[in-house]
Amino acid sequence: MSTKSLSQATFAGGCFWCMVKPFTDYPGIVGIVSGYMGGSQKTATYEQVKTGTTGHTEAVQITFDDTLFSYEQLLEIYWPQVDPTDDEGQFQDRGSNYRAMIFYHNEEQKSLAEKSKEQLIQSNRFKKPIITPIVKAMTFFPAEDDHQDFYKKNPQHYKEDLEQSGRKEFISTNWQ
Repeated sequence: MSTKSLSQATFAGGCFWCMVKPFTDYPGIVGIVSGYMGGSQKTATYEQVKTGTTGHTEAVQITFDDTLFSYEQLLEIYWPQVDPTDDEGQFQDRGSNYRAMIFYHNEEQKSLAEKSKEQLIQSNRFKKPIITPIVKAMTFFPAEDDHQDFYKKNPQHYKEDLEQSGRKEFISTNWQ
């Protein structure tokens, strides 16, 4: 694998604990880091971001080999993880720090994300408007170690949080 073919994608979709696992176990996915993006503060920690005052949102940054796995495939995984009609957070996690967002790293990603959003709008899958913003990637701040690969480190807590969040039920009802 050449580093020339490595790209990054950054997605926000509520609690980052629940946004890592859907992207794992695909050939070409090199790494997934939980973190924070989108705010005006020059630093971001969990304690700061959870206040909802930094402008940052919890996000996952995915490093992928685009010769093995395309950005379009990442978008196909992303959309069914979120409620694209909710700008107040995601599922049980409320506030701007849990909003769904697509952060593009280049003009090609922007174009592909906008195209996928338009396809979702045209599908009429949702009665409410699709409002997930597509914005230019900013500085990404990796989250603290205890938030990385949370589903592996704390499987029972992850399972309980996923069940209680309403995410699984939403996905089952709206995406399958």
